[in-house]
Amino acid sequence: MSALRVDPAAILPPDDTGLAPDAPRIAVVVSLTFPGMTEQTLELMERFTRVAFETLHAAGARAELVDSAAEELLPEAELAGYDGVLFLGGGDVDGSLYGHTAPVPNSYGVDLRADEYCVELIRGVLERDQPLLAICRGSQLLNVACGGSLIPDLDPWHLHRGGPGEPMFLDETVNLLPGSKVAAIMGREAVTVRSGHHQAVGTVAPELQVAAVAEDGVVEGTEHPGKTWVVGVQWHPEDSDGDAGDRSLLFEEFVRQSRLNARPERRGLAEAVRP
Repeated sequence: MSALRVDPAAILPPDDTGLAPDAPRIAVVVSLTFPGMTEQTLELMERFTRVAFETLHAAGARAELVDSAAEELLPEAELAGYDGVLFLGGGDVDGSLYGHTAPVPNSYGVDLRADEYCVELIRGVLERDQPLLAICRGSQLLNVACGGSLIPDLDPWHLHRGGPGEPMFLDETVNLLPGSKVAAIMGREAVTVRSGHHQAVGTVAPELQVAAVAEDGVVEGTEHPGKTWVVGVQWHPEDSDGDAGDRSLLFEEFVRQSRLNARPERRGLAEAVRP
């Protein structure tokens, strides 16, 4: 494992000041470290994760960190106590989880233990029909957890990440499918988003449906029509260099759905399973 690790103090809000007593409780699942983490990726992970927490807080949610690379992992059953679950980005997904055995060009950050844990968490969230927002790596894991595959290394890649010697993240135009949840949230047919990825959803899982596509046809968003609110997006709305209005629209709807899902008995179940 990498010696570098995101410091929780650098990403978490100082307190829950201003939140209502019945604010929805949201689990934010992210690996605070992964193999090969560099100073550049550390800075990105800190910035993106901090913005995600800040945006959830601003939308009225009580967000709590679940480190998918922790030495002692939170038991899957603990997630039953949350009103919604957010999966953030990070390293690549291990190819063995979707049947890919060949070497992967440009591979980085693979952590099979974290991948298997996240897949377990996602399947539990889906079984309980909790609101789920999955971003970048999270959207890929959602597809894998439901039986889909990934494109291990995009080629051509020019729409999706910067080239050698260029910033990793760039602006990309994504088309939103009519009738999708994300199109309804954004209120238009296309959005400019922040992208920086070399893997993407390949074969879409049978349970999911496409919600957004890039101009080259790469799948950029999926939804689960059989669940109340499950949305995966390949881009990074939590990139502070992106559109703050679009970020707020997506996060506020996720928090609204989590608030609708809040139940006293869910909190009680969390206490029952906590050791």
